[in-house]
Amino acid sequence: MAEVDGASARLPYVPGFARRPMGDDAKRRGKALRAEVPRSAHAVLPPGDGRPDPVAAVEESSIGRLSELTPIRVGRMAAGPFAFLRGSAGLMAYDLASTPCTGVGTQLCGDAHAANFGLYGDARGSLVIDINDFDETAHGPWEWDVKRLVASLVLAGREIGADERTCREAAYDTAGAYRRTMRLLAKLPAAEAWNAIADEELVSHTDARDLLGTLEQVSQKARRNTSARFAAKSTEKLPEGGRRFTDAPPVLRRIPDEEAAAVAASLEEYLATLPEDRLPLLARYAVQDVAFRVVGTGSVGTRSYVVLLLDHRGEPLVLQVKEARPSVLLPYLKNVGFDPLPVPHEGRRVVLGQQRMQVVSDILLGWTTVRGRHYQVRQFRNRKGSVDPGALSAEQLDDYGRMTGALLARAHAHSADPWLIAGYCGKNDELDRAMADFAVAYADRTEADHARLLAAIRQGRIAAELGV
Repeated sequence: MAEVDGASARLPYVPGFARRPMGDDAKRRGKALRAEVPRSAHAVLPPGDGRPDPVAAVEESSIGRLSELTPIRVGRMAAGPFAFLRGSAGLMAYDLASTPCTGVGTQLCGDAHAANFGLYGDARGSLVIDINDFDETAHGPWEWDVKRLVASLVLAGREIGADERTCREAAYDTAGAYRRTMRLLAKLPAAEAWNAIADEELVSHTDARDLLGTLEQVSQKARRNTSARFAAKSTEKLPEGGRRFTDAPPVLRRIPDEEAAAVAASLEEYLATLPEDRLPLLARYAVQDVAFRVVGTGSVGTRSYVVLLLDHRGEPLVLQVKEARPSVLLPYLKNVGFDPLPVPHEGRRVVLGQQRMQVVSDILLGWTTVRGRHYQVRQFRNRKGSVDPGALSAEQLDDYGRMTGALLARAHAHSADPWLIAGYCGKNDELDRAMADFAVAYADRTEADHARLLAAIRQGRIAAELGV
């Protein structure tokens, strides 16, 4: 029977499916990209001529945030160069826009530093290892996430006192794990690749045995990190029944009734964003209270609420209603040939980006609008746990790098053809060496940026509340 584009001639092409099975063609296209953008070119960090002043960049990123909280954000960024990197995704996006780009797009985390990976619980109570922060997610060049990750490993290594060889090797191993995992995923059946390595099997896949003890400790802590535990510490019983949040400033504070009512009312819109099979579950909970809670490093100053729900037994479920601002990557993606479509709702962007990258996502992810601002909604404390890169030993650093590199490749392979990226990355370590060079250079630049922030704080140019 005659074939048309690899399909039976008697069957029409069905939009949404491939015209024919891909694989070798994508691999050849990936290899061909090496002539346009040599893998060694990724080592280059162009000079910072005309680059924004890092202190001015921090100040600009605070526009639109709650002014009373921005000193806390600045203070957290001042804690060290790694912390500065965590809060300056926009500044790094400016730098990345002038680096070599293959033009191959994927769903980006947008903030893929080493502290944005961790454990969380799935619907059945099992723990999953994956990327866990998507505030800046957008469609863009895969290299950007990889470069942010490898640079963060060097900074984390320096923070724990590892020597430069160890820090560089961690970056090298991270890039190598990304490359090898992408090749592995390309060879698997599509359905197997889609669901691959999202649990403890990842440790053996990446030969990260030195991490086993640390991951077990994090797992034990994560299993205790629940809504019930948070509610027990952060709420009090009311004489008439029910519970309410207690003030614990500046991190947790009660809010005026009108503000709390607006957040609670927004949950009706949130319910409309969930799959219908989730609605009977939430219908068994009553909304009890709403409070404001400060979160993160880069997120400090944005509006973030916790909503206390109670079931018929008085058991709590806590939702987080977190402001979703436009991705800081968007102004710079156009410079490398990516022109993102208008975003109808920033909370929706965050949720869909998370679902596109994770194998298993929070079953209660949704979005809403409060007083004209966009928010994402998710479970709060659903057995989340994370490895603190700044608390690893030098011997564990490269293991952690390999694990996160593999996770990032798996996440990228959901929205990019793994054959295409694997074809470009190749079998040898040319890309790994280039990424390690870039990581060291960018870590040096970040340390200089951090030093300028400290100087600005000392001079009184920018306010900082340290140690909060």
